[in-house]
Amino acid sequence: MDRAIELWVDSFPALFSATITVTIPLSLISIGIALVLGMITAQARLSKFRVLRAIGWFYVWVFRGTPLLVQLFIVFFGLPSIGIYPTPWGAGIAALSLNTGAYVGEAIRGAQLSVPRGQWEAARSLRMSHWQTMRHVIYPQIWRVALPTIMNQFIDLVKGTSLVSVITLADVTQVAQQITARTYEPLIMYVEVAFIYLLLSTVLTWIQGRLEKSTSRYVVKANA
Repeated sequence: MDRAIELWVDSFPALFSATITVTIPLSLISIGIALVLGMITAQARLSKFRVLRAIGWFYVWVFRGTPLLVQLFIVFFGLPSIGIYPTPWGAGIAALSLNTGAYVGEAIRGAQLSVPRGQWEAARSLRMSHWQTMRHVIYPQIWRVALPTIMNQFIDLVKGTSLVSVITLADVTQVAQQITARTYEPLIMYVEVAFIYLLLSTVLTWIQGRLEKSTSRYVVKANA
């Protein structure tokens, strides 16, 4: 036990630094891009144009139907064969964003379909444009409905960043592997890494609860 505590204390600064400089920024950048991709994908899937619906469906089909690890391999190891040489950061962001964007897009699409048709008709009667309706009427309701799913995807994305260690990106998992190679204590090191991911997930779960409470406050009052 003393050995474990000593190793945890000695390794924590390096693991914490990797978490702050790689894991968290990678997660935030990727979820930001994924949200944009998700909104575009949802509108494409709901478009009246068949080509846009087909493109949206194909994107969701591919990235929901293949493992994230394989997508990372294709981007980082596969693209150089056609003359594209992504950096580890670029490959990680691309794969994580594209993968999560497909799930976010479906969450937004489902939430948008749950909005009563009368909301659209009421906005039209007020002479609101399509984009005004989306911004002021539809999207506020979409976010409330889709928020739990999107936050769950964000938590999965944070945990999924552990896979970027296979493309040489020095995230918290990669640093733990390097320390393990020196200390030969994989159980002790990976338990510490698991604790760091658990802490990040716990914080995000708390934020999710606060956001859900904030976005539902008017619904609660209406039903009170």
